[in-house]
Amino acid sequence: MKSIDLKNKTTEKLESELKRLKTIIGALIGVLILLFAVTIYGLLTKENKSTFIALIAVAISCSAILPMQFNNMKKIKTELNIRKEK
Repeated sequence: MKSIDLKNKTTEKLESELKRLKTIIGALIGVLILLFAVTIYGLLTKENKSTFIALIAVAISCSAILPMQFNNMKKIKTELNIRKEK
């Protein structure tokens, strides 16, 4: 997300995008926690561990999305704060 794009959007659009990002991040965190829990349980209790090793790789790679989303959220919050100060 470029800062140029943020400056061209209305405050209402930025607020709705921030709310949408918070919802998506919350859902992603919930799914990742569940996936990690199921994977750890499977690794500890099941005999065939290959499926759970693959799932842990999926969980780790999906968790790489979170820092980018938090960064986008921070940019939007900064832009909204700049607009409130004016």
